[in-house]
Amino acid sequence: MTHKITKKIVGYKVLSKDDVEPVKKEEPAQPSVESMHENLTRPEVLLGSTYKIKTPQSEHALYITINDMILNAGTAYEERRPYEIFINSKNMEHFQWVLALTRLISAVFRKGGDACFLVEEMKAVFDPHGGYFKKGGVFMPSLVAEIGYAIESHLKHIGMIKPEAMSDHQKQFLEEKRKEFEAAHGESEGQAFPEKAVLCNKCSTKAMVLMDGCMTCLNCGESKCG
Repeated sequence: MTHKITKKIVGYKVLSKDDVEPVKKEEPAQPSVESMHENLTRPEVLLGSTYKIKTPQSEHALYITINDMILNAGTAYEERRPYEIFINSKNMEHFQWVLALTRLISAVFRKGGDACFLVEEMKAVFDPHGGYFKKGGVFMPSLVAEIGYAIESHLKHIGMIKPEAMSDHQKQFLEEKRKEFEAAHGESEGQAFPEKAVLCNKCSTKAMVLMDGCMTCLNCGESKCG
């Protein structure tokens, strides 16, 4: 390309490769990833799951419904996050605190971030009148704790909580331990775990038995001997 010089030349310099500024390449625009926040507009339709809770303390069951939003739909960043929770029952005895609980939990869900801490906080609530055992020997310290377990189950379902799965070796070990115990004390007919099993402090399941002088849980593998 030709350039016409219209002014007097007063000096000049030969540029080397080091003097030439490299041409900056335009970086591709980062995709806009939407996260859950409290100002997010609620769509008309939400995906939901309902969980039934039936306790021996009440003749009426509780139904827990958790509705989720789909964020970044159709992209590689698509994720399902809880938006609101409803708890319904014919039993009006707990209506006041249940309503307050649902509003608080829903507010935490909409706030965004990691809401998994709710599970541990609720599971740690104990009823001063005593808890109860569910089917399968799982001990529930309170109704609030069981609601926490239901929320935990839902968060695992949508992928917010990654379940800690036992290895095949651990499963085989527990199965062998169970067979040894039943061979010595008789089979547990119609029960998930032996009748003489006691409560495990780790998984809150009545599945801990004495084997080889050591208390071992047949549900989660917890052992007093390490």
